[in-house]
Amino acid sequence: MGRLTDHIRASCAAIAAEARSVRIDHERLESFAPPGGRVEDPGLDATRHYLEGAPEDVALYTLALDTINFGSGWFPTLTKRVDPASGRTVSGYFTVAWNLADHFRVAGPWDAAALRGMRTEELAEVLGQPADHELMSLYAQALRELGRFLGTRATLDVVAEAGGSAEGLAIMLASSLAFYDDRGFYKRAQIVGNDLALAGVASFRDLDALTIFADNLVPHVLRCDGILVYDDALAATIDAERLLPAGREEREIRACAVHACERLSARLGVPARVLDMWLWTRGQAPEVKARPRHRTRTVYY
Repeated sequence: MGRLTDHIRASCAAIAAEARSVRIDHERLESFAPPGGRVEDPGLDATRHYLEGAPEDVALYTLALDTINFGSGWFPTLTKRVDPASGRTVSGYFTVAWNLADHFRVAGPWDAAALRGMRTEELAEVLGQPADHELMSLYAQALRELGRFLGTRATLDVVAEAGGSAEGLAIMLASSLAFYDDRGFYKRAQIVGNDLALAGVASFRDLDALTIFADNLVPHVLRCDGILVYDDALAATIDAERLLPAGREEREIRACAVHACERLSARLGVPARVLDMWLWTRGQAPEVKARPRHRTRTVYY
């Protein structure tokens, strides 16, 4: 483990210990058995993600997607994509990932100059959303920042500068890009290395030292499993589908999720990042999605 991941673990443990609105049911945690008996890494969906291109193009797609992999507080207001195979709408994340993937397939990858000049209207068209949607403006801003960060470098140049360390890459992103500076959690800064590895375009010696990627879905699955318990007031806010402001309560939710998953990771013998992806994938089940989760309008998740 390194200095960033150690800090995240310590910070989340401290928040969990003092939390007022969220608690971990340790008895439930210790008795938890994975449905199906195993925790497995589901990998990336090759239809909804762009994985078939040249390594540099796939790396840029992955980094660009992770750069706009936020906005779950706005997702109920997005125009969702329909999966033709099932006829069902897909999630906000998969809507963005799939539409971006199709753009790379049809029009080819952006370069850093295109990212630096990204217009809200152009990106909204790519993602199939109205140009006046607040999230499109934030996404365009995030991609322009990414273009400035890349400069003349390719994505794999940045990966090489990280020296084979997923944590090193996370530190580079969090220290250089405001939209990645998710202090105490560094959700998206950590997930970039994981996604690049899953996409098959990078390898990191310390990948399994990463924590979970604390968002609003993994804690929700833990709540559905009875591992996280919310006090009455917080539960009522979430169950009524009212927005939860950024601040103490939503940080307690995320921190308790990180800390609980550290305990689960150790007990089950599964890296936290793999546990995260398994829990997140379970969160796509209709019965889990039918129950409201917390929604906070933030650029961090």
